[in-house]
Amino acid sequence: MTTSAFDHPWLGGLFADDAMADIWSSDTQLAHMTAFEAAWSRALGEHVLGDKNVGEAAAKAIEAMSFDVDDIRAGLGKDGVPIPRMVAQMKAAAGTTVSDAGAVHKGATSQDVVDTALVLTLRETSFLIAGRLMELETSLKTLEAKFGDRPMMGRTRMQAATPITVRDRIEAWRRPVATHLERLDQLRPRVEVVQIGGASGDRKALGAHADAVVADVAKALGLAPNDKAWHAMRDSVAEYASFLSLVSGTLGKIGQDMCLMAQQGIDELRMSGGGGSSAMPHKQNPVLAELLVTLARFNATQISGMHQSLVHEQERSGAAWSLEWMLLPQMAQATGRGLAAAIDLCTRIERIGAAD
Repeated sequence: MTTSAFDHPWLGGLFADDAMADIWSSDTQLAHMTAFEAAWSRALGEHVLGDKNVGEAAAKAIEAMSFDVDDIRAGLGKDGVPIPRMVAQMKAAAGTTVSDAGAVHKGATSQDVVDTALVLTLRETSFLIAGRLMELETSLKTLEAKFGDRPMMGRTRMQAATPITVRDRIEAWRRPVATHLERLDQLRPRVEVVQIGGASGDRKALGAHADAVVADVAKALGLAPNDKAWHAMRDSVAEYASFLSLVSGTLGKIGQDMCLMAQQGIDELRMSGGGGSSAMPHKQNPVLAELLVTLARFNATQISGMHQSLVHEQERSGAAWSLEWMLLPQMAQATGRGLAAAIDLCTRIERIGAAD
């Protein structure tokens, strides 16, 4: 049974973003966790066990195996994390000799695996969002070039103020989009950092080999090494969520303006392909513009929960950590869908400015 609006059988027609959903899918998450464990085994073989062959054998077995997802689901209900059951399955796949040598998961903890998988997911999310932000910026520049010199009424507090041009209105949509691209470039180095801390965040189980293992795993996954476990320091994750909400807010402002401009009696914007009404067939509702407002409000609501997830007790929290799992994927999907809808809206605009 599907209850989320993002993958609901018919609500998904409005809210779904297949590309973003794929990035956050269980299959992709499992692939990222598998990549971490394989890189971990190779690093153990190289630096801790002193036997590259054992580490490589474990890594290849992990990469080749198929996981029993039902078993992982059952284990998560008991353990609160998916990794204990995954580790049991990996050890079985690697065989007794390799497992007994300590080439599978030794010295890592569940949060190392799950958080690193999250970072890999956020990296893919950033690629998608950056591409769409650039496309939206280009679309807005195109509208500016086409309609920018046309006159229209400036409005403050939703009342007629003084004459402006269409360019003035669009510039208030476009400039924040460019700023979000800069903001994302600044944010990514703080987010795309491997998580390795072990049981209590001190990497004690790795001994003198800790830095070498961290460096190898980070390099294998294309991430920056961490000099300290961030198990209970979630500010970078919350900052990313805040970024998602800021992007959605910008899109919501665009959508709200478009809804108001398209009102009968105002008629400052004409779009093709508006939504129909079952009772009033003469109407063309600005559905996609309204969607941008809805998604902005959705993410603004979720961000309070992400800030609650900053409150981790001592060296690790189950309650605060798992709250991220519920909120962040939905926020990413809302942002991705909003960007796609905004780009689509730009292609539907036939006129901006006062009617001829």
